[in-house]
Amino acid sequence: MRHAIHNAFKSTAELVIPVRSSSAFKEKGVLTPDEFVAAGDLLVSSCPTWSWEAGEVSKKRSYLPDDKQYLVTRNIPCVCRAKDLLAGKLEEELVGAGGDGGDEDGEAWVSTGGPGTRAGQEEEEIADMSLADDVAGKLSLAEGEGSAAGAGEQDEAEAQADTNNGGSGGDDDDDDDIPDMEDFVVEEEDDTVTIQPRAVAKATGEEAGAAAGGDDKILRTRTYDLSVTYDKYYQTPRFWLIGYDESRQLLKPELALEDVSAEHAEKTVTIDVHPHLPLSSASIHPCKHAHVMKRLVDNLSEGGKEPSVELYLVIFLKFIASIVPT
Repeated sequence: MRHAIHNAFKSTAELVIPVRSSSAFKEKGVLTPDEFVAAGDLLVSSCPTWSWEAGEVSKKRSYLPDDKQYLVTRNIPCVCRAKDLLAGKLEEELVGAGGDGGDEDGEAWVSTGGPGTRAGQEEEEIADMSLADDVAGKLSLAEGEGSAAGAGEQDEAEAQADTNNGGSGGDDDDDDDIPDMEDFVVEEEDDTVTIQPRAVAKATGEEAGAAAGGDDKILRTRTYDLSVTYDKYYQTPRFWLIGYDESRQLLKPELALEDVSAEHAEKTVTIDVHPHLPLSSASIHPCKHAHVMKRLVDNLSEGGKEPSVELYLVIFLKFIASIVPT
């Protein structure tokens, strides 16, 4: 209820308050719309995965260019939930002096092979990369001398393979390294002959079935479309998460909280209507953005690095990464 009342007040206030026209980037950590566009242009040019979008025409903000209403980057994978990431960190084994692997100086480090890691599981899930898989990407004979000539070359190759198999007296390891031509099939189409490993041909024919069975060795994850808008009331950027589940179905905004650190999930993340799209989305509430950005800019200035306003969004996204760690 409190959040709904605040949204109503904020929407009303945005109708009457003027658009900021004077720069207060260093003094207050806020942006004018022109500075937001300049910072967005630098982000797009330095990181091409980000792009400008126009959004819904009915939701266009007059103080921003028509084709630069907000920024977006799409299909960002999210492999695990935030709580799982935290659990993995807690299970890391700290190896200290006097323990296995400790050194004489008493230094300690984190063991990466403990029960909290997924290394062993991932190794088991990696598909076998056989010699036939390498051959599949190389054996393609395009524009041959005709289907008959291609078939003749195949017969000759098979005969040579039979000779090698019959007369070979070497050890078995060498024989295993030589692909058997019987493992390959010939696909004839007009005047083109293509040789493929039999395993590849079988997989092509059963692709739909394998996908339905979930045994195609493809790791399916949640994905997110991340967007950054300009908030007129707070005069800062605002970060939005639009999620999709493993089947590319739109994720309920509430479920996006699973991918936000627990420290912020119920405090700074809210569910609101996206200002440029016809849907609700999880968002990092901008009420503290100006304060945090001013502190970050001050820290950089004290360290001898005077950031320009064009770097605002680069610094802003580094700050957001601490809230959305996955």
